[in-house]
Amino acid sequence: MHSREEKLAAFGRLLDIMDDLREKCPWDRKQTFDSLRQNTIEETYELATAISRHDMDEISKELGDVLLHVIFYAKMGSEEKWNFSGSPEEDEPRDSFDIADVCNRLCDKLIFRHPHVYGTNDQIVNGQIVNDTDVSHLWEQVKLKEKGGNKTVLGGIPDSLPSLIKAYRIQDKVANVGFDWEKREDVWDKVKEEIAEFEAELETPPQPSPQGEGEQKHNQKMDAEFGDLLFSLINAARLYKIRPDNALEQTNLKFIRRFNYLEAKAKEQGRDLKDMSLAEMDALWEEAKANEQLSINN
Repeated sequence: MHSREEKLAAFGRLLDIMDDLREKCPWDRKQTFDSLRQNTIEETYELATAISRHDMDEISKELGDVLLHVIFYAKMGSEEKWNFSGSPEEDEPRDSFDIADVCNRLCDKLIFRHPHVYGTNDQIVNGQIVNDTDVSHLWEQVKLKEKGGNKTVLGGIPDSLPSLIKAYRIQDKVANVGFDWEKREDVWDKVKEEIAEFEAELETPPQPSPQGEGEQKHNQKMDAEFGDLLFSLINAARLYKIRPDNALEQTNLKFIRRFNYLEAKAKEQGRDLKDMSLAEMDALWEEAKANEQLSINN
C-alpha cells in the first residue's frame, strides 16, 4: 500500500491534470454541471456493478471514474464564470467553491455526526455507543440538529433514488427513531396481509363504464396493492439484515447466467428458442442449475 505522502501526491497530480484538461481540452472545457449529470449517474452504476461482481480491479477503475467527476464538479465550482446551462448570462451569480471546500465540509460533517468519536459523553445517546445500531440511531438524531441539514426524519432521502433502494432507506430511517416492529417475526403477518389484499384485487373484476374508467381504476388499485406488497417484503429484508437491492441483483446475475447457458445449448443443437417448447427450455434450465450446483460442490 502507498504511504500518506504518496496518496497526497497522487491526489495533487489529479488536480493538476484536471486544471490542464479544463483549460486545454475542447470537450472538457465546454462541460457544465448539467452536461455531466447523466455521465455521473452512469459511472455510479458502473461502480455498483463492479461491486456486485466483487471485482476488485474493476472497482478500483470505476472509483477513479467517480472521483474524476467529483474533481470535475469542484473545478467548475471554483471558476469565476461557472454556470449550469452553458450560457453564463442565463444563470444568476452563485457562491463559488473548490475541492478544499468540498473536503472541509465533508470533514466537518463527519466530525459533527460522530460525537461518539470526536465529542463528549453528554453528546452520546444514553452516554454510550455499543454497536452499529446505536450509531445509526445517533446519526438520525444528530442530522436533525445539523446546520443546513435535514429538518425532518425523511427529508434527506433523494427523490431520484431507485424505488427499491428508496423504500429500504425510508424504512431504515423511521426505524432509527423507533417506528419499527417490536419483533421482526411480526413483519410476516403484514406480508401475508398484503399478499391477500393483492390477490383479492386481482380477483375483483373492474367496474364497467362507458369511457373505460373502471379498467383504469382497477389497474391503479392493482399497482397500489402490488406496491404495498413489495414495500412489506423490503421491510422484511431489512429486519433480517438483507439488502434487497443486492439480493435482487445477485438473482438477476444468476438468471442471466442460466439463460445464457440455455441459449448457448439451443444454438449448439441448431435450435431457435422461439421454436422450442417450454418443456424443452425448462430441461436446459435445470441442466444449467445442476451444473452450477456441481461447480459449487467442487
